[in-house]
Amino acid sequence: MNSISPRVVQLTEANGFLKEHPEIQYVDLLITDMNGVIRGKRVERASLSKVYERGINLPASLFALDINGSTVESTGLGLHIGDADRTCFPIPGTLSYEPWQKRPTAQLLMTMHEQDGSPFFADPREVLRRVVKKFDDLGLTICAAFELEFYLIDQENVNGRPQPPRSPISGKRPVSTQVYLIDDLDEYVDCLQDMLEGAKEQGLPADAIVKESAPAQFEVNLHHVEDAIKACDYAVLLKRLIKNIAYDHEMDSTFMAKPYPGQAGNGLHVHISLLDKQTGQNIFATDDPERHAPLRHAIAGILETLPASMAFLCPNVNSYRRFGAQFYVPNAPSWGLDNRTVAVRVPTGSSEAIRIEHRVAGADANPYLMMASILAGIHHGMTQRLEPCAPVSGNSYEQLEQSLPNNLRDALRQLDDSAVMNQYISPEYIDIFVACKEAELEEFETTISDLEYNWYLHTV
Repeated sequence: MNSISPRVVQLTEANGFLKEHPEIQYVDLLITDMNGVIRGKRVERASLSKVYERGINLPASLFALDINGSTVESTGLGLHIGDADRTCFPIPGTLSYEPWQKRPTAQLLMTMHEQDGSPFFADPREVLRRVVKKFDDLGLTICAAFELEFYLIDQENVNGRPQPPRSPISGKRPVSTQVYLIDDLDEYVDCLQDMLEGAKEQGLPADAIVKESAPAQFEVNLHHVEDAIKACDYAVLLKRLIKNIAYDHEMDSTFMAKPYPGQAGNGLHVHISLLDKQTGQNIFATDDPERHAPLRHAIAGILETLPASMAFLCPNVNSYRRFGAQFYVPNAPSWGLDNRTVAVRVPTGSSEAIRIEHRVAGADANPYLMMASILAGIHHGMTQRLEPCAPVSGNSYEQLEQSLPNNLRDALRQLDDSAVMNQYISPEYIDIFVACKEAELEEFETTISDLEYNWYLHTV
């Protein structure tokens, strides 16, 4: 029996979408770089079939860009290879409508391939796929869900610094730090509701928005899906949606880890469970989480690899300003049951829904790289049958000293030197990641800040 080409199936998907949306004029072709920044091309509607048949060309250096979009030549992906192109193909199931556009526009996620058709090693989505495959080999499916925090901010900065936006209802700038306050949701109800409705229109499983513990800070919860890569796709697309819907409401949004001194930072928590492919059962399910071997091994692996994972979880200079006991950001490898002061929390509301909640990463993390590093730890712990330290009861900040890397340079060193991480994520990719981040560090450290001028210019 002749099988139908996957490319033909995808083309049918595209034709069906365009038939359903005759108003579409353009399609944004999106690909996520190392920093989680979406880049790509915009094509006319008539070109979509050719995109599915032949792909589009983008330079490999797209995955060697620093946070400012400049190629870091020390990665070897720029001039060293003639800034050569690779081919990007559509990701099935990601073609959707962009509800914020004035001219009807769709969007489509892409992934990069070598000229021979094999996946390009430096695409963060491919980095994650290689780790996920190790769980496929164990007969396990990864079930995951993200919780994404962000601030709404004014489109006008004050001396280059952000400020909360004026409420469309009261006209006042919020000062409340009261978590879960419904009144604060009401202040921005039109914008927040448009985010949820836009997510539904795009097929993103966002099912709740809650007020977080700082002025105009909110959290969107994504429903769990039985596909780790798709969960990351959803997180990336949700960030894009939030940014554009906020802009439509004459506001900006930020996922910067620490935009305000003295206020909570933006986190990116992820919930993970593992399902047996044959039975569909959650292998973490138990009435006794402290003694359940699969759960204990997985937690132990995460904790052992946490220092080496920090550069992926907290990839920017600003990321490390988010840490502090008063902001519920753990700074030591720790775990506990229903404890929000630890790095790895195990919610125990239902024995069937026992899972791991990883609470360290900032919202500035690339979801694919973040997920890859966490899953590497889980797989390492389970295959090596590691045992974790004792779970923490009560306030972990009073019981454990800070031991995780507290700056980007130390985090990069831990990653570079990690034998375990180099087994799960190719050393070639780690070299590229470290080179990009070291270039950013060098520029940051050679820039003289306003604070230095205030302190030293007329003092010393």
